[in-house]
Amino acid sequence: MASSVHNNRLSQPRSCAYCRTCNMWCWRAFKWLPVLLVVSIITWSYYAYVIQLCIFTIESTVQQCIYLIVYHILLIMFSWSYWRTIFADIKPIPEKYKLPEEELEKLLGAESEDAQRTILENFAKDLPVVTRTMSGSVRYCNRCVIVKPDRAHHCSICSRCVLKMDHHCPWVNNCVCFHNYKFFMLFLGYALLYCLFIMSTCLPYFIKFWKGDFGTSASAGRYHIVFAFFVALMFATTLGSLFGYHCYLVAHNRTTLEAFRAPMFRGGADKNGFSIGAFNNFKEVFGSSPNLWMVPVFTSLGDGCEYPVRREHQLQTFTTQDAHGYESMGTTRSSYGDGIVYPMPTPEEDRESLLSSERWDRWGERARPFDERESSSYDEL
Repeated sequence: MASSVHNNRLSQPRSCAYCRTCNMWCWRAFKWLPVLLVVSIITWSYYAYVIQLCIFTIESTVQQCIYLIVYHILLIMFSWSYWRTIFADIKPIPEKYKLPEEELEKLLGAESEDAQRTILENFAKDLPVVTRTMSGSVRYCNRCVIVKPDRAHHCSICSRCVLKMDHHCPWVNNCVCFHNYKFFMLFLGYALLYCLFIMSTCLPYFIKFWKGDFGTSASAGRYHIVFAFFVALMFATTLGSLFGYHCYLVAHNRTTLEAFRAPMFRGGADKNGFSIGAFNNFKEVFGSSPNLWMVPVFTSLGDGCEYPVRREHQLQTFTTQDAHGYESMGTTRSSYGDGIVYPMPTPEEDRESLLSSERWDRWGERARPFDERESSSYDEL
C-alpha cells in the first residue's frame, strides 16, 4: 500500500512535466499559424498573377515581360524583408545589466521599497540608463533579473526582455525591436508596393469583368484575377495605414509603446526625448549608408542599449579640477561613428542619485500618475 502511494506521488510530477512540455510545443506551433496564413496567401497570389493573369490572360509579350519583371523584383524584396523580420537574431540583454547573485539576495531581503530602490540605484549608477519608472526609480525586470536598458521592455509572449521593443507581431511570430525594426519597415513598404502593383495591373481586367467583357475562354481563371484585385485592395488599405503610422514613429524616433506612454526621464515624461531630428532619426534605424537603406541587411546605428537623447536630458555642464586644483567647465559627447556628434551623459550625471533629496523634492507631496507596481507591469508587456 505504501509503495503504491509512493509511486503515485512520483508519477504525478512526471505527468505534469509531460503536460507542460506538450502545451509548450502546441503553443509554439500555434504561434506559427499567422505566418503560415501569410505564406499561403503569397503562394496563391503568385499563381493568380503569374499563371492566370500574365500567362493565360495577357496577350502582349512585351506587357507580359514588364509585368513579370516588376512583379518578381517586388516579390523578392518583400519575401526577403519578411524572412529577415521573422528570423532576425534577437540578441539578449548584455550581462552587465544582470543583477549579480549577491545583489539579488540583498534586493529580495530588503525590508522596504525605498531600500530596494537604493540597491537598484547603487547597481545602476555605472550603467548607461537615463529613463526611469513613473515613480522615478530604476527600471527593473523581476522576471529576467536585470536592470532594463533604455527603451527595453519585457515581452510576455517571448518571455524575455527585448532591446528597443516596439511590439510583438503575431504576423512575423517575433518581437519587432532594435534588431529587426529596419526589416519590419522594409517588409511593410515592399508589401504595400506589392499589393499596389497587383491592384493596379488587375484593375483593367476587373473593369472588364464588371462590364461583362472579360470573355468566357478562361472562365475559371478570371475569378482568381478578380479575387486577387480585392485581396490586394484590402491588404493595401491596411498596410498603407500601418506603414504610414510607423513612418511617423521613425520620423519622431518613437516606438509603439512610447507612443502610448511617453518615456520618463529625470525631469519628467517627454514623448520626444529620443528625437534628434527627422533625418538623424531616420539614419538611426536605416543606417548612414544610402546604398543600403532599401536593402534588408542590418545597418541600424548603435548597440540597442544606449541612445542619443535631446539636449535637455543628457548634455550637462560639469566642473573638473586640473593638477593645480583649478576648476574648469566642460561637456562630454559621444558619436555613433558616422561623423554625427550627439549629446551623451556625463559621468557625473550617470552617478547622480535618483533617490537624493533634490530628486524627491521635485515630486513634492503631489500625487504621482501611477503606482510603482502599475508602471512595472506596463514595462513587462
